[in-house]
Amino acid sequence: MTTQRIVVDRNRCTGIGICESIFPERFEVDDDGTLIVHDTVVTAENRAGVEDAVQACPAAALSLASRDEE
Repeated sequence: MTTQRIVVDRNRCTGIGICESIFPERFEVDDDGTLIVHDTVVTAENRAGVEDAVQACPAAALSLASRDEE
């Protein structure tokens, strides 16, 4: 299986924080509304939480990409 990473479209992110509420160990919205991703690597252990957060983003600012696409 190809290793994936989290990609944030900073132009689309509105800092609402739904991703943080779904998976706070990975996502954090700073006081100024900037999204912080604590680790972009998606593993088998965190895949479900990351996918839930990506799908729930109302601005469609989160996506997954192959780590080869860096």
